Amino acid sequence: MQPAAAPTLDAHNDIVTGVVTTMRQMGVVGLPRNYEIFYEALTGSNHNLSLEVVGLGNRPSQDELDRIGRKYFAQNHDQDIVAQARKVIAKELEDIAGILRNERSHIEKYGQILGETSDGLSNRSMVTRELLQKVVGAMSVATNSTIDHGRQVASALREKSAELESVKSKLEEYKKLADTDPLTHIWNRRAFDTRIARIYSSSKGILFNALILADIDRFKEINDRYGHPVGDKIIQMIADILKTSIRQDMFVARTGGEEFALIVDGASEQATFEIAERIRLLIEQTRFSGETGLDYGPITISMGICMASDAESADDLYAKADRALYRSKVNGRNRITKFSATPDRPLKSWLLYRKD
Repeated sequence: MQPAAAPTLDAHNDIVTGVVTTMRQMGVVGLPRNYEIFYEALTGSNHNLSLEVVGLGNRPSQDELDRIGRKYFAQNHDQDIVAQARKVIAKELEDIAGILRNERSHIEKYGQILGETSDGLSNRSMVTRELLQKVVGAMSVATNSTIDHGRQVASALREKSAELESVKSKLEEYKKLADTDPLTHIWNRRAFDTRIARIYSSSKGILFNALILADIDRFKEINDRYGHPVGDKIIQMIADILKTSIRQDMFVARTGGEEFALIVDGASEQATFEIAERIRLLIEQTRFSGETGLDYGPITISMGICMASDAESADDLYAKADRALYRSKVNGRNRITKFSATPDRPLKSWLLYRKD
């Protein structure tokens, strides 16, 4: 890999494609922090960084890349973001606690004034108009001061709340970035692993969830014939079809190079099959072509389905859906196989949900 000249706006897409291709050829994991390093290295905007990346060789380790990330992008490095956010939150919370302590002290002083005034009036056998005027004047000053102080406290708390909300928003943005596949902008494997594990945290999840695994047919041939940039473009197009052909609340992720996963909630096995079939047909009928009009098709996918109630755990669910996907591949591709229909399907062991 050689450092490149600084990019123009028109060259941006070519650089992004180059980043993805270079990382893939070097075996670099598609983490947001790695994309940041290679983007800067390929644009040549930081000459020293470019030289350090070139110096890593053809198979850099993640530790080596993280060392470069900490050196050149310390303010954006994942651990630094979280640590800095914790410091800011701790400081803001301490400021809020100080404001509330000050308010408590102010209110206690106000109560003390009221108590002393009440005791003073009770101990006098005769209250004159002049005394009452003095008392009313003193109470008016104390009350107005307390009201003004209360307004200041409310304003300060609003500012602190806004600052904390900003920190929370930044952390949520980072979490979303960490859980998003940078090529397709759908969920990544990390987010998928979290979501599929959640299925087995309740009996409802086990009863009413299904997993669909989808894999692009003969994808290696596509890459070998047209190159990785075209392969990436096809992956993006299929991700777009998946996103737009399912309910908004349905989970879809890119779990591998050309593999996708969908978690279907609240549907029977037949309804899940119909969802998968609709997606399969849409992809089969889509024309995949480049800007020059070159047709890359036909592009098809194979799919495997497993109901959560047919598996013992998240790992077991994935393995069985993958087994069904494999059946679709060996039986001719461009088809869907239910795990429940595979010849070597073991007996279901969720005795809790089995009817006699």
